[in-house]
Amino acid sequence: MKINLEILDCAFISAEREIEELQTKKLVPKMVTRRRLTRAAKIAVYLADQVNFTKGRIIYGNNFGELNATAHIINAIKNKESISPTHFQNSVYNTAVSYLSILHENQEEILTISSGDNTAKNVLKLGAVKAMQGDTLLLMVTETLNIDNIEEINHCIDYLECGAALKVRFSSDLPTVDHTKIQKIKGLPLSTQEIFALAKNLDNNKKNIIEVTL
Repeated sequence: MKINLEILDCAFISAEREIEELQTKKLVPKMVTRRRLTRAAKIAVYLADQVNFTKGRIIYGNNFGELNATAHIINAIKNKESISPTHFQNSVYNTAVSYLSILHENQEEILTISSGDNTAKNVLKLGAVKAMQGDTLLLMVTETLNIDNIEEINHCIDYLECGAALKVRFSSDLPTVDHTKIQKIKGLPLSTQEIFALAKNLDNNKKNIIEVTL
């Protein structure tokens, strides 16, 4: 089965260590809320703002999860210390989009996918199925791998923080972009590639429609 999606807007961001231009103070003015955000949540808030998405269904993909919160929990267990309640609540895969939905009071359906290297590919597939119901969706992937001593195990990823988002809707028009031929971006986590490469290579001067094969 094949489903066509029109990409209405897109955004992407990355850094070798830590992304600096996330505008978190502007986008999340309440300090209490801002202080609780994970790195992935800050990226998600930034990307949603870039594509002007506040309410609606979201399909979110993340392969490695909230590594920083998880690392703090593991270190606390190792050192026989108390586990921080904030780190505990922030350690789940849907943390980033949960904070995003709270910030915008978004009560629509939000689904989180973690499928290893195929995460972004499966976000596109699920997004295509959901888009057939007629509304506009946000498809998003993030990875935040910048934790202490990551260099000891990382030998293939150049960008430790990255994220990309596509605002999409179902289309009955013919495809104008063959996303299977868009070159992948060296050094990015494979789990983000399909969506990040699309966001980076789209032509804003034309209608961008892709065909998603389920």
